[in-house]
Amino acid sequence: MTQNASDAWILPNWPAPATVHAMCTTRKGGVSQGPFAGLNLGAHVGDNLESVQQNRNWLGAQINASIQWLHQTHSTQIEQLESVSTEPLDADAAWTKQPYLACTVMTADCLPILICNQEGTQVAAIHAGWRGLLNGIIEASVAALIKGAHPLSHHEWLVWLGPAIGPNHFEVGQDVYDAFTQRDNGSASAFRISSTKGKFLANLYELAKQRFQNIGIQHLYGGEYCSYSDPTHWYSYRRDHSTGRMASLIWLSPQNL
Repeated sequence: MTQNASDAWILPNWPAPATVHAMCTTRKGGVSQGPFAGLNLGAHVGDNLESVQQNRNWLGAQINASIQWLHQTHSTQIEQLESVSTEPLDADAAWTKQPYLACTVMTADCLPILICNQEGTQVAAIHAGWRGLLNGIIEASVAALIKGAHPLSHHEWLVWLGPAIGPNHFEVGQDVYDAFTQRDNGSASAFRISSTKGKFLANLYELAKQRFQNIGIQHLYGGEYCSYSDPTHWYSYRRDHSTGRMASLIWLSPQNL
């Protein structure tokens, strides 16, 4: 498969240390056809599995790391990666201190979140839909990172928010609004009334930022994309329903390189 790599992914604009490497794929390139056209990396969406594997093989050849795929279920499960498994892990977040092992999440409107510490010794990837945000996937992931940190670490974390459905298109019901605001009154600022009666427009980026800020993490980057409104670059489940998945990856290289 030939592909212009510069079109196949974007790189986070954040001050990560040199040992941290991160990227988010677009839908451009790849061999998938029909509603999955492009670089679909989701093996669970109905695409031809040979095409998905060819897309995954191509991506793996572009990076200096082994990719760990997850079976995502909107849970708050986070796995620590010590080595790569050939089978996807049942989790919605992963973290590691091991070099050349890529924590990876797939999205098509949900929010991909990449995290590293300023020492460049720990990284994590989080799949955050509204259920995950509500139930604490961010808090659980940060707790795992802090627990696994070196005792001398200053726990300064950098966060990048990747492409997700934007605040002008993520329509939710009263139940979602109530669920968030009953847990945190401050969440109300991440919602506005939709033109559809009884509906709200939710801002996933703002909801995620609030949760990071509530646990003392202030170095937040990204959040400027909308997967729904840009079909050229991004898959969107809300827009197309039958569609592919992008991948957001983060990995480490050794400190002495």
